[in-house]
Amino acid sequence: MDVMEAIRRRRSIREFADRPIPPEVLERVTEALRLAPSACNYQPWRFVIVTDPAKRLELSRACRSQNFIAHAPAVIVGCGLVDEAYTRMGGYWNSCDIDVAIALDHLTLAAVEAGLGTCWIGAFTESEVKTVLGIPPNVKPVAIIIMGYPALENAFTDVPTGGRKPREQVFGINKF
Repeated sequence: MDVMEAIRRRRSIREFADRPIPPEVLERVTEALRLAPSACNYQPWRFVIVTDPAKRLELSRACRSQNFIAHAPAVIVGCGLVDEAYTRMGGYWNSCDIDVAIALDHLTLAAVEAGLGTCWIGAFTESEVKTVLGIPPNVKPVAIIIMGYPALENAFTDVPTGGRKPREQVFGINKF
């Protein structure tokens, strides 16, 4: 599968088959996190991979009780190391959130190639996630990705083609 096919097939999956992700598959797709680019190659991140069912249940509660999170075989919490990030993005802000988001997006595409579904989780209570996972005070949970084999067999082949703005509403050539 090429990158554009993975991009076209990727969609949010919230229902997973009762099937664990083999360790070698989990290692292969999470390698995309480690290899992702970051501002000045500072790599201001740490990723917590949660496979323990009790921890996943705790995380689902910290994610505003989105119960489907507990049913995903793997939950990846992307954490930003704020003090290690490039501090002059746009001349004045920290690259941490963007760097973590780029890495997580690499993960979602590697997951599609491996037949895994993912879903971005942004609705969570930061302090609760930090407590559940023992994340230090100076580290910022940026986003959470749930991952597993989709419950629906045609999850990637039956992707809707609509819903995207036309190119003229998305791109400006040489001006806004």
